Amino acid sequence: MNTTQDIVAKLWALCHVLRDDGITYNEYVTELTYLLFLKMLAETGRESRLPKGYRWRELAKREGLEQLDFYKRLLLDLGNAETYKDAIVQSIFTDAQTRLRKPTNLKSLTTNIDKLDWFSAREEGLGNLYEGLLEKNAAEKKSGAGQYFTPRPLIDCIVRLMKPQHGEVIQDPAAGTAGFLVAADRYIKDHTDDLYTLTPEEAFFQRNNAFFGAELVTDAHRLCMMNLLLHGIEGGVANIDTLSPDGEALSKADLVLTNPPFGTKKGGGRPTRSDFSVTADSSNKQLAFVEHIVRALKPGGRAAVVVPDNVLFEDNTGRRLRTWLMDLCALHTILRLPTGIFYAQGVKTNVLFFQRGKTDKVNTKSVWVYDMRANMPAFGKTRPLTVEDFKEFETAYGNDPNGEAKRKDRGEVGRWRCFTREQIAARQDNLDIVWLRDTEADAEETLTEPEDIAAAIIGHLKAALEEIETLSEELEPDTVEEATKVAEAAE
Repeated sequence: MNTTQDIVAKLWALCHVLRDDGITYNEYVTELTYLLFLKMLAETGRESRLPKGYRWRELAKREGLEQLDFYKRLLLDLGNAETYKDAIVQSIFTDAQTRLRKPTNLKSLTTNIDKLDWFSAREEGLGNLYEGLLEKNAAEKKSGAGQYFTPRPLIDCIVRLMKPQHGEVIQDPAAGTAGFLVAADRYIKDHTDDLYTLTPEEAFFQRNNAFFGAELVTDAHRLCMMNLLLHGIEGGVANIDTLSPDGEALSKADLVLTNPPFGTKKGGGRPTRSDFSVTADSSNKQLAFVEHIVRALKPGGRAAVVVPDNVLFEDNTGRRLRTWLMDLCALHTILRLPTGIFYAQGVKTNVLFFQRGKTDKVNTKSVWVYDMRANMPAFGKTRPLTVEDFKEFETAYGNDPNGEAKRKDRGEVGRWRCFTREQIAARQDNLDIVWLRDTEADAEETLTEPEDIAAAIIGHLKAALEEIETLSEELEPDTVEEATKVAEAAE
């Protein structure tokens, strides 16, 4: 076991202390984040971001009720915009409060965190340590954190194919815990000798202005900002709703990497963006996010976005969106992902790869589809997704991030096919293209872990519920006049 994995295991073991104080699974990492942030600033020599009386030593040296009261006051003050001005620290501690009630448990946490091998952790990277904790939390289905966590092998595959470059503005409008942004940053650092080959001005841009995004859920945003800071990225992700007017203010991007939330907007509400035209009347979040991504791209900009199957086949708004997307962008590649790689086993997903055209003429000439779903094992706890699973697809995709490398159709028995724009138009722009026999049902029968089986059932139920919500939305009258006609017809 390497040092990072060892420390992550020890940190996760502290969750037993938290559970003893009545703290639930979905609060574990948030509670640890407050303490780890203070400790990690001390370990990296960046405590100057904190007022002198609010640092790790001040907390760790205290005992009993005095320590718990001091900790509660510290959380309150660091998140108070009127008394403290560091925007990054504020974003981590906004509305922060501890669920700890027993002073002995807080003392146990601070003592055990102090005992960790911080020298080795610094050598391997504190950002990697924190990301390992996020991944561990997401793997525990009881925590519910998986909804914010895209599998690292998938993220790394997408980043390798999209080849982010220094000097580019990179956006994730549904950032979660910042997995895509951190991976893009790591890729750029690996290709610039950790930014040392850049000029001081270029390096400053990378640390302060290269990465932007949004995350609606406050706790996820808190984890996101901590993750970014520990990887040397200063902010850039706002705690806002991308589908609200706030989303219009996000910087135009050279590259968008994202896995937007699935389902409908809470309460069936529509996006409130003044610039939306294609999905303005739909409560389907994933359709609205695709419109945002197209509008967020600079001419020639590129994107890779994870979407559920219904984006590929849904009629009405879905079809209009796909037609609009293929006109404004070159939609060159679709990766059909296997089931079981996300927190809900039955959710069927894809990755769309496209480039915004430099003009608004029809930009999509052909679409290549790679089927990684048919005849694949059931992924889950006993068969996790790995980097090796994407090797064949990456080879087929080629070295050009915009899909312009030489490619070869592998025919009806292969996983890699090309379809012309005319063929897709003949399908009424339905992109849910299947040619291999899908043995997903057989694969799910091989699941053995109770958590995986339960997740598969939940996933299928969620998918069915979303289909019902979509159908209900399509049947709902759009205007008062239509509603009147329906009522009169019923009479």
